[in-house]
Amino acid sequence: MPQHVCNGATLKCMFAVPPGVSTLIVLPQNRMLTSNQPAANIMDHVPIVNIPTFGMCISPTNPAFVSATAAAMGVPTPVPCVPATPAPWVTGAPTVLLGNFPALDNISTLACALGTPGCIMVMVPGQLTEQIP
Repeated sequence: MPQHVCNGATLKCMFAVPPGVSTLIVLPQNRMLTSNQPAANIMDHVPIVNIPTFGMCISPTNPAFVSATAAAMGVPTPVPCVPATPAPWVTGAPTVLLGNFPALDNISTLACALGTPGCIMVMVPGQLTEQIP
């Protein structure tokens, strides 16, 4: 059964230079805690506010990466990561609503406009005791 994601969850982007991890930031606006941390829902996807940078980006669809690589005479050149996550997490737990939106579970994924659908994943949900259907 999936686990509820909360503040402090470890995220991974498949197009970030290794280790390519970041930490989810969940603001306490929904007023629900899980393991003493603010609980997340699928709307916790705002760049920088919820999804911090992953370090350096090597996505072949990132225009900055393509330009930097071309300038370096074809040598792949990582560029600073600036998350572009305009859409909510997919799919969340539709049977558990938190602030009128599905709660975020650890099997949900997030698309970055500079990568591919589902390129951001939850590695560690931030807590290990609360499961959600």
